[in-house]
Amino acid sequence: MKKMIAMMPLLASVLFAQVNEKIEVPYVAFPVKMGKGFEAVQANCLMCHSFGYILNQGRQSRKFWRGKVDKMIIHFKAPIDEKSAKIVTEYLFEHYGNGKEK
Repeated sequence: MKKMIAMMPLLASVLFAQVNEKIEVPYVAFPVKMGKGFEAVQANCLMCHSFGYILNQGRQSRKFWRGKVDKMIIHFKAPIDEKSAKIVTEYLFEHYGNGKEK
């Protein structure tokens, strides 16, 4: 307990840290490909994460993209119906796929 009390000023000092320089946060533009199905991606995917999350997956198979869509629905409870899931999968495979089914 005494160690915790002794550490409190050290931990609280972080709250008073200041920087006298201008800090610029870099802007990263993601090359979004427009096309059939983009509206479904925008409505169902981009409400929770950036397009960078999609691009960081790399070029993948149709099965991979469907698996990602299913993961968002099952594990993260994304409110995506089956019709939209198919549209999103097709968009991702067409624009960010590797041409392989599996």
